[in-house]
Amino acid sequence: MIPKKLIAILIAVVPFFITACSDDDDDLIGLWTRVSDLDGIARSDASSFTIGNKGYIVCGFDGKNRLKDLWEYDMNGGYWTQKASLPDEAAARNSAVSFAIGDKGYMGTGYNPDEGDAYGCLGDFWEYDPAGNQWSRKADFPGTARYGAVGFAVGGKGYIGTGYDGNYLKDFYSYNPGTNTWEQINSLINKRQYASSFVIDDVAYVVCGMNNLEYLEEFWKFDPKEGWTQLRDIADNSDDDYDDDYNIVGYNRAAFVIDGCAYITCGESGSIRTDTWKYYPSTDLWENVAKFKGTGRTVAVSFSNGSKGYVATGKNGTYCFDDVWTLDPYTYDDDDY
Repeated sequence: MIPKKLIAILIAVVPFFITACSDDDDDLIGLWTRVSDLDGIARSDASSFTIGNKGYIVCGFDGKNRLKDLWEYDMNGGYWTQKASLPDEAAARNSAVSFAIGDKGYMGTGYNPDEGDAYGCLGDFWEYDPAGNQWSRKADFPGTARYGAVGFAVGGKGYIGTGYDGNYLKDFYSYNPGTNTWEQINSLINKRQYASSFVIDDVAYVVCGMNNLEYLEEFWKFDPKEGWTQLRDIADNSDDDYDDDYNIVGYNRAAFVIDGCAYITCGESGSIRTDTWKYYPSTDLWENVAKFKGTGRTVAVSFSNGSKGYVATGKNGTYCFDDVWTLDPYTYDDDDY
């Protein structure tokens, strides 16, 4: 959900089905392939998590209604199965946070103007057990209710922070599933909403997002043993040439991990994005790879089992999507030649 003060600006700068232009990328490596469409309703602003070789999409907004259904994608078989929706006492929502810890999925916070606070914000927190196909309520998120936050799981704990509760936020909290308790940890330096996150080798990364109508350039990693560490900016801010072509800033960008490298794609920054960037944690450098081949979109979801990455749903203007795409990062697209 976009803050009200952004609506007029975004209407002016995000026309329907217009995508951001980029340099000729015919020689950029990567092959995007469309796979089985989501069996459920087309939607945007959903949440996703991965357990083993199964990707999950939960909740979202179909343009009229907020949703509470759950869908499971088998990354080996390539098919969808509907699973248990959120229980009656849980509000339908969009712009929530989700992640997996071990063999359980977790989802919390989010937006529903009819059931949230004065800003439509939610602060409840839920666990999904695939073995029993059931949801159970856990300890509420201890920070202010919010939406557009970011979350991840590392070291056997879940983390939720940043977002919007009427103001931009930078606080962070960790969740211990063994004790069903929360603990506040050090905050980020900059407040932000609609950031992206990914995890590589039990280290989490937070990138992109916006604050006060500005696209954030700061890039951070979080190691449970060391806390927050700032990495190189994701814009051309140095005297060196490694970042001369960087154009990574934006918000609502989808991120996933394949073979120890992260990929970030889609989203928006004044216009809808289709460019894709690959991150190498060993060098802290980004590389431009093949553009997303589906229609440009924002507020899509992503999931990955570490060897395959997927981007699904999202919207362009008022049009919501139900298509699903996967990236082969080592193959060139013959259609580009």
